[in-house]
Amino acid sequence: MKAAVLFEPNTPLQVVECELDPPKANEVRVKMKAAGVCQSDWHIMNGDWPSPLPIVPGHEAAGEILECGPGVTTVKPGDHVIFSFRPHCGRCRYCTMGRTVLCIGHASAPAGTLYDGTLRLKHKGQGISQMARIGTFAEEVVVPEEMVVPIRRDMPWPQAALVGCCVATGVGAVTRHAKIEAGSSVLVIGCGGVGLNAIQGAMLSGARLIVAADILDNKLEMARTFGATHTINTAKDNDPVKKVKEIADGLGVDYAFDAVSNDKTQALAFDALAPGGHAVAVGISAATVKAQYSPFAMVLTEKTVSGTYYGSVRPNVDFPVLVDHYMNRRLNIDGLISRTYKLEDINEGFKRMMAGEVARGVVVFD
Repeated sequence: MKAAVLFEPNTPLQVVECELDPPKANEVRVKMKAAGVCQSDWHIMNGDWPSPLPIVPGHEAAGEILECGPGVTTVKPGDHVIFSFRPHCGRCRYCTMGRTVLCIGHASAPAGTLYDGTLRLKHKGQGISQMARIGTFAEEVVVPEEMVVPIRRDMPWPQAALVGCCVATGVGAVTRHAKIEAGSSVLVIGCGGVGLNAIQGAMLSGARLIVAADILDNKLEMARTFGATHTINTAKDNDPVKKVKEIADGLGVDYAFDAVSNDKTQALAFDALAPGGHAVAVGISAATVKAQYSPFAMVLTEKTVSGTYYGSVRPNVDFPVLVDHYMNRRLNIDGLISRTYKLEDINEGFKRMMAGEVARGVVVFD
């Protein structure tokens, strides 16, 4: 089987022949059908997030169960599944609280390995790590059973893959984490895959005003097709905070969702809030990024700042619901897929993503 492997930071992925060991207890082997090209993978590739090398990136994907190891009870061969890049041990304090994306039940297992601390993937005898213990830029993978979620069989593969990250993260940030009220005013900063889905989440929740902000006009045009009522190009507008407040009744927005999460966008999210507003960091920055807020303004205006990981979703519950929303035409996932690639063309996918040419590129497997 083939996999796209990162051997050194800041170098292209190499598509190479690999060997895959069979699943052990509570593990499954999955044939990959589609995998999204995401900014989080790029953070691994350029060294923003230090990771054990060599490694197969990829975390937003869907596939078909081929084989089950001993003790697997939730899926069977032939099932269609979406990968969850977060574990769900079911026993730790966070799982029992229903906050499964914060699971710490497998914290002792080294990064990039499966839960027993070993590797299933090898290239010329060398062990290969898997991003988020799944590493989905490969024709087949062996992963823990709890990191796949079975879905209905009529869901198209590329669209199913995107539910596993950008759809869940964007929609969940609004509906699961912030739980915005109908009639709210919303700012979404960054109109890539996650930001566009935050816009969709705001629509699903009945927001009356949805302001989209980005530095690229083509992304702002796309944001309007996903439900944005107003757009701001922050590279051209000298005072985007003032512009947001002009749009939002002179006060600012009730909620701001930052799908970029750098120092400038975090400041914009906070400053554009109305008194009592809530700013949510959704995108994952490089580990060295710092944000600045005014504690004075936070206290006097009772503003809230929070972070959401993976949209605070519960994958086993929310993935099938999001799939149903798509099948019932309540979510536009087709419009997210700008281009598709073969595994051999994966580096082109990252080049186009970083140039801002796509909402989402998807690697489609035969």
